[in-house]
Amino acid sequence: MLPDSVANQIAAGEVIQRPSSVIKELLENAVDAGARRIDVIIEDAGRTSIQVVDDGKGMSETDARLAFERHATSKITQASDLFALTTMGFRGEALPSIAAVSQVILRTRPTDAELGTCLTNEGGKVLSQEVDSCPVGSNFLVQNLFFNVPARRKFLKSNQTELSNIIQEYERVALVNPDIHFTFTHDGHSLSTLLPESPRQRIATLFGKRLTEQLLSVDVETTLCTLSGFVGKPESSKKKGVRQFFFINGRFMRHPYFHKAVQEAFNELIPTGDQVPYFLYMTVDPSTIDVNIHPTKTEIKFENELAIWQIILAAVKEALGRFNAVPTIEFDVEGRPEDIPVYNASQARPTSVAMPNPKVDTGYNPFRSSAYERPTIPKDWQTLYTPEDTVQRLPLTGDAEGAMEETVERSVQHYQYRGQYIVTEVRSGLMFIDQHRAHVRILYNRYREQMQGRPASSQGLLFPEAVQFPMSDVPIIEEIQDELHALGFDITPLGGGSYNVQGMPSGFDGAEPQRLLNDIVETLKSRGQGLDEELHHRMAMAMARNAAIPVGQVLSQSEMENLVSQLFQLSEPNYTPDGKAIVVIYPHENLEKMFK
Repeated sequence: MLPDSVANQIAAGEVIQRPSSVIKELLENAVDAGARRIDVIIEDAGRTSIQVVDDGKGMSETDARLAFERHATSKITQASDLFALTTMGFRGEALPSIAAVSQVILRTRPTDAELGTCLTNEGGKVLSQEVDSCPVGSNFLVQNLFFNVPARRKFLKSNQTELSNIIQEYERVALVNPDIHFTFTHDGHSLSTLLPESPRQRIATLFGKRLTEQLLSVDVETTLCTLSGFVGKPESSKKKGVRQFFFINGRFMRHPYFHKAVQEAFNELIPTGDQVPYFLYMTVDPSTIDVNIHPTKTEIKFENELAIWQIILAAVKEALGRFNAVPTIEFDVEGRPEDIPVYNASQARPTSVAMPNPKVDTGYNPFRSSAYERPTIPKDWQTLYTPEDTVQRLPLTGDAEGAMEETVERSVQHYQYRGQYIVTEVRSGLMFIDQHRAHVRILYNRYREQMQGRPASSQGLLFPEAVQFPMSDVPIIEEIQDELHALGFDITPLGGGSYNVQGMPSGFDGAEPQRLLNDIVETLKSRGQGLDEELHHRMAMAMARNAAIPVGQVLSQSEMENLVSQLFQLSEPNYTPDGKAIVVIYPHENLEKMFK
């Protein structure tokens, strides 16, 4: 039989995985308590302390002590209550799990009491409980998370990563409760203040007005569910970094099947692989869903899953059609003019315009005119097919193999195939070079050299541009500001997630600063963050992909020669930094076999 302390730590590992898990549980408890204002205060990205203060109904002295006992909850009393849940929590595991791996101080006071109580819990054991003068509501202070589980604390990510995860949980709760006043403070700096507002205004406050300008309203009510919210226009689609949220009965959920319904509505409207933003709020009968299948309660089972899938698909298609996002034939002619007026010659005013009198030269013969001359064959036409020495040698560096050896002797004449591949003759056959990947390789090496201390050239913008980032992206931008400056970005913070871009790296003419910086941030977020070397690699890759020659761009002979020459002056020209082939050689022997 395991001791209670060990059992509690094991159980806590399922619920509390990182500081963001604490934020999620405490925010949900505050919402269930009927709070109208919730303040989040954290230090050191949650490692040192996490404090959540609410003005909800609070707890009595007895309830405060029982709240830290496992499976002690006031939200359900019997198993059948699981199928009629109207609260965010119901397991009675959150507070015991938090207390088992941290030091917790709870100050709480119910609305019908003049004094509250202060309870101190460390490692799952109550150290003290005494009367305290505190406002109505609850004030949870969680300190030294995982102090008694050093292995879990050791494997926490960087402060920027943990802070981003905390902000994501904060955003999910704030999005579904726009009528609650939220504040968020980190290390003494206010990062967010959300006043009670409408759902669309809450989205604009969190993610910027530019996003809300691209959203279409969705509003459908059926016997199975009520669906409302917003979905992006086709032009708002992106490969990555889109904001996608599903909420069911006020609870955030992940549901890949319903996500496919939204994507199906945009079939043939957006490029393959693109995603659209959406914020969809669904209300269903609690008895038709099961939220008790995972400790985080973000995975939910539906009784009428197929029917709801069809409702989502139809609702999104209706929103697209209502705002003319999908081309339609207009059959509604009510109130339109009956017919186009017919010209009536008797009612027209007399005119004195004379009929045109064109002049035609009936004797004109183009074959007898000097305008047409039959081409003549030059007498020295044989010289056009005389072989010339078109081989040159390039100063190459490195020990690259394969195509590197072939390019010592290559033709200076190139051919572009389908706007994607550069074809040139080498000693053993035909060499095919992917122009986009080749340029990515060249630019990647250039940016890595700039990050290693070589001066980067920056081009000032004629009109500085203000860019806006969601609060969850601000820690990443702050972390990489030095690297951005080394690459040639001139960025000044304005506060509240806004930055003023006054300069861009040379070679990014016409690029949108907002899109470019978003791609860099999303690349870092999707692959996580690690050592500086890995961070530099990901930033250089993101910038190289954005600035590289796109597929389909027509190149002149001089541009192709310049690109090929720069590529084979590198030490590793055969592959991109992420391992994709740049150069492929088709042997001359295989070509000869095709003509036999």
